[in-house]
Amino acid sequence: MTQTSTQEAPVLRDGATEKIGVMICGHGSRSQRAVDEFAVLAEKLPAFLPPEWAVEHGYLEFANPVLRDGLDKLREAGCTRILAVPGMLFAAMHAKNDIPSVLNTYARTHGIRVDYGRELGVDPKMVRAAAERIEEAIAKADAEDGVVPRHETLLVVIGRGASDPDANGNVSKVARLLWEGMGFGWCEVGYSGVTFPLVEPALEHAAKLGYRRVVVFPYFLFTGVLIDRIYGFADMVAEAHPEIRFVKAGYLNDHPQVLATFAERVTEILEGAPAMNCSMCKYRAQVLGFEAEVGAPQESHHHHVEGQGASAPGSNVADCRLCDDFCTGACRLDLGHGHSHDHGHHHHDHDHPHDHGHGHGHSHGHGHPHDHDHHHPPYPHADHPLGPESVRKHLKDRS
Repeated sequence: MTQTSTQEAPVLRDGATEKIGVMICGHGSRSQRAVDEFAVLAEKLPAFLPPEWAVEHGYLEFANPVLRDGLDKLREAGCTRILAVPGMLFAAMHAKNDIPSVLNTYARTHGIRVDYGRELGVDPKMVRAAAERIEEAIAKADAEDGVVPRHETLLVVIGRGASDPDANGNVSKVARLLWEGMGFGWCEVGYSGVTFPLVEPALEHAAKLGYRRVVVFPYFLFTGVLIDRIYGFADMVAEAHPEIRFVKAGYLNDHPQVLATFAERVTEILEGAPAMNCSMCKYRAQVLGFEAEVGAPQESHHHHVEGQGASAPGSNVADCRLCDDFCTGACRLDLGHGHSHDHGHHHHDHDHPHDHGHGHGHSHGHGHPHDHDHHHPPYPHADHPLGPESVRKHLKDRS
């Protein structure tokens, strides 16, 4: 499905027509597959936008092109106004802090207007795309193993997991919409990192509930280390529970409804109403358990890993001395090295999210130098037994 917008280009005060450029701001990954899939999405998006709009993409960390490269291409193409959107599902640190900081700095440096839109968010089109991925997996399982009634099937939705409870809560909202809309017998929610329950505890809990089939759905845009983690734990739990049929659904990828939502996030900037929901933002409201983060500086701290490349050393699990077949997230743990992450194998998987936007103007400029001494507020439940601590039993012998 394609659609072409009829959005008219704004007119400047001198009567000239603005040349619009579109910037899709991705997180970036050390997984080349993830980078390639994001690039395909960026290539398909122009079919959903006015044909005269230039479209580029870039990444916050690891992958190339970096955000500045994409912005440079748009500026060099003569764009006088750039509409930028986070290529992320929900509103958390990357889209609230890191991306707008890079965009604001670029706009000031080059004297060009850059307007920032909102994340994909909880949207009927995104829920429809998710439902179709789940239906595809169920149809395949029915054909291979026989039909299992929907009421005897449990859905497990796995989100990214963030240090932002509002983003985590949105995963639960999407899960409920899928559960109720599709008529599953029950639904559980898990996360790939940072918060709780993580993937394995969520699946182990689901296995205790007595359903004949468990559908595991990663609510992610693209593949990568975290998708491997989700499917790896799904296989592990399935092996321990042969009486239950585990079905692994595909992630969203370039589903037409995802592309349509991206296009809407771009065009709505020109309508002047792209604001995201700030009522539960931990930087603006005293959200239960996160009160100390109200008013915290919102800045980027990813400059030191820009453009390192998906083939950077330590980008695959074969290099890891903590994990075997897939990344379990064990490098999050404090293993006596004085820090809790990046023990040489994956994707700079700090305790902050891979997701997803904000909307209070995105003009959190600070003007102070960026160095490596940035501070991550401690996640208040880092020692929760169903969170990152749950992977401790999977550590390889490090002697």
